[in-house]
Formats: sequence, structure tokens, C-alpha cells
Amino acid sequence: MLAEFEGTVSGHRDGHGFVQRDDGEADIYLPPNEMRAVLHKDRVKARIVRHDRKNRPEGRVTEIIERSSNPIIGRLLQESGVWLVAPEDKRYGQDVLIPKGATGTAKTGQIVVVELTEPPALFGQPVGRVREVLGEIDDPGMEIEIAVRKYGVPHEFSDAAMALARTLPDAVRPADKQGRVDLTDIALVTIDGEDARDFDDAVYCEPAKVGRGKGWRLLVAIADVSHYVETGSAIDIDAYDRATSVYFPRRVIPMLPEKLSNGLCSLNPNVERVCMVCDMLVTAKGEVHAYQFYPAVMFSQARFTYTEVAAILANTRGPEAAQRQTLVPNLLDLHDVYQALLKERGVRGAVDFETTETQIVCDEAGRIEKIVPRTRNVAHRLIEEAMLAANVCSADFIAQSKHVGLFRVHEGPTPEKKDMLRNYLKAAGLGFSISDDPTPGEFQQIATATKDRPDAQQIHSMLLRSMQQAIYTPMNSGHFGLAYEAYTHFTSPIRRYPDLLVHRVIKAILNKAKYQLPTLPTPGEAEAKLSKRLAARVKEPDQKPKKASADQLAWQAAGLHCSANERRADEDSRDVEAWLKCKYMREHLGEEFGGVVTAATGFGIFVTLDAMYVEGLVHITELGGEYFRFDEARQELRGERTGIRYAIGTRVRVQVSRVDLDGRKIDFRLVHEGAEAALISRAMKDKTSGHAAELPAQERGAARHGAGARAEQEGGKSGGRGKRSSSQGSSGSRSVAMSNPGGSTGGRTTRSPIQALKAAVKKAAGSASRKQGKKPRR
Repeated sequence: MLAEFEGTVSGHRDGHGFVQRDDGEADIYLPPNEMRAVLHKDRVKARIVRHDRKNRPEGRVTEIIERSSNPIIGRLLQESGVWLVAPEDKRYGQDVLIPKGATGTAKTGQIVVVELTEPPALFGQPVGRVREVLGEIDDPGMEIEIAVRKYGVPHEFSDAAMALARTLPDAVRPADKQGRVDLTDIALVTIDGEDARDFDDAVYCEPAKVGRGKGWRLLVAIADVSHYVETGSAIDIDAYDRATSVYFPRRVIPMLPEKLSNGLCSLNPNVERVCMVCDMLVTAKGEVHAYQFYPAVMFSQARFTYTEVAAILANTRGPEAAQRQTLVPNLLDLHDVYQALLKERGVRGAVDFETTETQIVCDEAGRIEKIVPRTRNVAHRLIEEAMLAANVCSADFIAQSKHVGLFRVHEGPTPEKKDMLRNYLKAAGLGFSISDDPTPGEFQQIATATKDRPDAQQIHSMLLRSMQQAIYTPMNSGHFGLAYEAYTHFTSPIRRYPDLLVHRVIKAILNKAKYQLPTLPTPGEAEAKLSKRLAARVKEPDQKPKKASADQLAWQAAGLHCSANERRADEDSRDVEAWLKCKYMREHLGEEFGGVVTAATGFGIFVTLDAMYVEGLVHITELGGEYFRFDEARQELRGERTGIRYAIGTRVRVQVSRVDLDGRKIDFRLVHEGAEAALISRAMKDKTSGHAAELPAQERGAARHGAGARAEQEGGKSGGRGKRSSSQGSSGSRSVAMSNPGGSTGGRTTRSPIQALKAAVKKAAGSASRKQGKKPRR
């Protein structure tokens, strides 16, 4: 009998799905007929029955363990007298029938939240009732209302948390100052963005003698959230549930109630606030010579913006400096220590790539007015280096004390990613490579040496792509990208729960005590299940696994939870931004724009528009009348007849051809100009002079594939329908990429503990939203 395994169903837009296995093995493909009786995020038992024509392990659901309690959000429709809700998240794959009388006050076309009353069956659709009416699809902020429910983000504080928040004071009381260092006479200031509403951190710097040489005293004061949010309190439970604040254009879903996040804990100007201070002595070489932590009370002298500080540093006699004359010397000292820290970063070999981030500017109705690049000036970098220094001291303080805590761990590239990068560097003829045990300095050396090349964007993109994602874990393995032996997050406790835990640990160490994690199981995810998953996956290769203590398991579960919810918040924010961009681009259908290729895949190229910073897909069937091969080593598509190449950084001109608001997808059509158009025309003439039967399958099926381009795009990215690889061509080159769900070839590779945790985070991120129904960067 074939072995059964447990996992979570992950639906797909074209009707098929996968089972994400709890044991960490490759995901199992579920054909559409197997998906009829289950829904996205259901917990199931399944077994592998065969391998399909793409060599994917195909499974069959043998038992439904637990139905997802997540509500379904969609549009209420009436067809032939029957009420139904079409899910906004197409991964659910089936419309939900709504009996008469179960629609409530909802009207046709409105967006509603549906609670299932009958699950789907092999020969029957799911049945539900309308639980909440969100409004019309074009209502301002509707995209956020949909996203928070779609991803299960808690967006309302519990009554107990709000009641507790109302009992908190409006200002610092005399009792709050006891046992604290008085820093109210120190010129601490905050430096943040123009639209910031909560201020976690304040900084101050002055020249100081360090040993026998010159240096600086650098103070980083962080809001003391732990003073007001007691372990295990109602506010703490809600904060742990959220794990992070979620940021959208024009709206924030905070981790803490507004009275704390924007008031009592925020380091607002000209008011006293309690804080935790990292007080450092920095040498002229940018090394932290000594540090100490202590609780303090402060008085912020000013609320600076990044733009204002950059202007003052650029011109100390300008109008901005004239308004802040008394604070200009302190800003100059901050700039001096920043330059020293930056120099040490270079010596350390930390990775520092320049990337373009964008900001969506909306009007009063919530519609996009424009999308602009978010430029990082010297003030951004100044604050970043100061925060990095404080975070490193925090990690060192916890590690030296032997206390358990959460580290921010970023491991080096996996063997697969190292091979991918080596192949790319070799194929591109760059004359660089990386060693078997690469250092971040090797990556930075390549980035620095190639920064002025025309294809620098492509090279830096491949370097970034070879990196892993950072996670929170009690097992310190260092931070590869920043080149630190130990690193954690200390500087943002208003918006990140791991930072709040770090504050509590530091306070416990200062008091010569031990911080005990509260019993805060993740709602919807049993602690036993988390422990079982971690115990099964986190093992040292070729070593006898050590039995983790209950305390260690609790910290592992906390790190897993915070990492998963960090990913959920990122996905939620990206979903809203994608929705806004799609709505924006619907007004530009048929228009032509210049752009640059930002990714090449087996099913087409992704292009980002120059003027709008919006990305869309040019499907492979829209590239021209010839056969294109995907060269994985060079990360490019190349035409067989014309030799035209499309790689990251290639400039193109495109026309907006299709916008799928529900699918959050934008399709472009390539506009050929000049010599390129003549080349393609000649290739088409050569092609049509032959016999149709001799044409490549890609061209013969162009019309058929054109209609299903979007489904094929999804398949290429997620392991769904994709075009069959060609057996012809040189080594390392293939036609359209064939996906392997889970990214595995069937065999299981040995993982480090952190890699295993990262895999567990991926699973938890997919299931984190189940808790909503059960209610409780570096």
C-alpha cells in the first residue's frame, strides 16, 4: 500500500492544485478532478498514485482532515435565478452557491464575505451564506478590505485589548521614570519619512575619545514598548497574533492599538517618552569599541524628515539649516560617524546593491495618481547604519549572556543557487565566479566591478536572486548579506513583535533574570503541530539530533510564527499594490510605452515600464513568428531564426494589451521597430514558405496558446501548464521551462537547520491565515 502523508491544499487558478506536504518533500500535483471535493487551504491526507507526463508526482486525496475556516471573499452574482459568489481569489476554483434568503442585505455585483455551510463534493458545489457586505468593487479602499480578509490578516483589535489600551496613561508618569537614566537634556532627534506616523527610533552623536584615538559616542534610543505591553496581556496577545504592522498605500494596519503606536510609545517631538538605549563608542575606523544598554527617559528635540536632513547636510547655510541652527552640529557629527560606519561596512564586505523601490501616490479617492521611484539619500543611509550598529550590539549582548532569544538569520546561497549563479557568470563571460564557500565580499566585489556596465541591472538581479530570505530563529547562524556573525532586530518594537521580544530579553539580562516566553500558541496552529514539524525537519546533517528543550521549542515556534506572518504581510501589501496598478493600467489599454526586461522565463518576459514602474508579461507567443529557446544559464530567451535575445536589462517597446484585475495580471504585446521588425518579417517569410507540419509546435499552436496565455503564465511560475521542453539544442539551453512543484527533483537534499526552518516558514506562511477564522529587510 502506498504511504499516505498530510499536507495543505494549495489551489491554482486554472482548476488544478497541489498538496504542500508537512514533511517538507516536494509538493504533490492534484488534477482538476481531485480538486472538486476540496478547496484551497483545506488540510488533507493524500498519497502519490503516479507521475504525469511532466514527471510531476500526482496525488489523490484520501481523507479531508480539516476544512479551512477562512471566509471566502467574492462578488455576488445572479445567473438564471441562482445566487452565487465568484471568489476573488481564483485559487478556490469553484463558485459558491448562495440559497435564497442567505444573501442578507447584499445586492448583485457587491463584494461580500461568505461563510461556507456545505463543503464541496465530487458532484456538488460548495454552499454558503453572506456574512458581511464589503461594498462596491470601486469603493475607495476596497482592495485593502479584500486583501486583509483574503490573507487572514487580523485587522480589528479584540475588545479586551482595546479596553486595556484605554486604561493606559496619555503621558509619561513620575512612576514610569523610576530606575531610568535621564536623557531629557540630550539632543536626541527622530529622522523618518514625510508620511511616517509612528517614530520608533531617535539618534544622537557627539565626538568622543575612544581609547587613545578619536571617535564618537552614538546613542540609539528606541521606544520602550515593553514597559506598557506586559507579557501575556490582551494587547500582547493581539500583537503576537499580528506579529507585524502591515503597510498599504494610504493606510496602515498597526501591530499595536493607535494609542500606543502613534501616542504613548511613539517618540514624538517635545514630549517625554520612555526608551531603551544602546549607547555606543565608535572608533575612527567605524568599529564599535564598547556599548551598553539601559532604560531611559528622553525628550525628542525635533522630528526631522530624510529630505530635510539631506538638504541640511548638502548645504549647512541653506534655508533648512537656518531653521534648525542649534541642531546642525549634531547632524554633522551623525554624518561623520555614518561615514566611519560605512567605511567599516566596506572592510567587512557586506553586500550593498542599489535597487529601485517605488512609491504609489494616491488621490483622495484612493486611486493611483502616479508611481514614483523612492530614492534613498544620505539621511536614509545614515539612519540605516546607526540602526545596524544597535542591532548588532543587541545580538552580541544576547549571545554573550547565553540567553535564548530570536536572531535575524540570513544564510549563504544554497548549492543549487551557487551553481545557477556560477553558470550565469560563466555564460555571460564576466570573468568572475564564486567559491564553494562564498563570502558576501565576493558578491559585493562582482557588483562593484560591474556597476558601470550596460547589463549591470541584469548582473545585480542575478546576484540578488541567488540570495536566501532571512528568518527569525533562536539558532544563530549569522547574517550573510550584512556580513555579521550575529544580528537581530531591536530598533522597531512598535511595528515588529521580534523586536519587542528582544527588548524583553535585554531587560531580563540587565536585571540578571531570565525572560520566559508566555504561553501564546498561534491561533489556528496547534503548538504540538509546530513542534512536530520542527523536530522532523531541523536536524544537523550526519549528526545525532539533539532533543530540544520545551523552552527552545517555544522560541522556535515564535520565530516560525513571526517569519510566516512577515511573509504574509509582504504578500498582502504586494497584492494591494498589484490591484491598484492593474486598475491604473486599465485606463491605458492600447497605449504604447518603453520599458526594460526585468525577468526572462520559459513562458515569456516580464517588462517594467519606464514611466510608470509597472510590470507586465509579454507572453512567448507575442514575441514574434519564430521559436524561442530559454537559456537558463544566461537567463534569456533567444529566437532560433533571428537570434534576437531578450534578457534582463533589454530595452523594448510594448503595448498594453490586457489587464486582469481579479488575477492581478497585466499583459503586454511587443512592438517591433526598425531593424528588429525587418528581421522578424524576414523570418516570417522564411517560415511561411515551408510546410505547416514542419513548423515548431510553439508556432502551430500560437492561436490556441494565445487564448490561454494567462493560465500558461501561471503554470510556468507555479508548476502548472507549461510548454514541453525541446530535446534539441545545446547543453544548458531549453525551450519553455517545465516547472517541478516544490522545486525538487524527487530526491531529498540535506538541509541545514536554518534551511529547514525556512522551508517550515514557507509552509506556515501559507497556513497562517487559517487562524483568522478561529479568532483567538534585512
